[in-house]
Amino acid sequence: MSKKQITLRMIADHEYESVNATGNKLRIDMYDGSEKKHQSPMELLLSGLAGCSAVDAVQMMKKKRREVRDFKIEAEGTRSDGIPSFYTSIHLHFVLTSPDATQKEFEKVVKLAVDKYCSVASSLKSEIHHTAEVIRPT
Repeated sequence: MSKKQITLRMIADHEYESVNATGNKLRIDMYDGSEKKHQSPMELLLSGLAGCSAVDAVQMMKKKRREVRDFKIEAEGTRSDGIPSFYTSIHLHFVLTSPDATQKEFEKVVKLAVDKYCSVASSLKSEIHHTAEVIRPT
């Protein structure tokens, strides 16, 4: 079984920095409007799902020896009104620019990417067991 680990630290009241095991950093903030400089945790979830799906879809298109001139995913999540305000649905809109890929094969690749190969999508579908431990430095 493979494990991933990050360390998240508070930078300011509404700003955080996440660092993975190899030192890659990601900033997170909960500001609104013009103060917003980074993605929120829920936006990062959409980014993770889109990124995971994109990598798998593009790799499959290239294995089929199709030219990928441009590729993007627009992800939109609808959240519940309560607290916690979780996603009740997520829509991924895949846009591929390719001179030699057919609509049908791209649809098949997208379905495989999201439904079978994307670890983030599978994580969202599964029951995740989590624990929490509170440590207070002395």
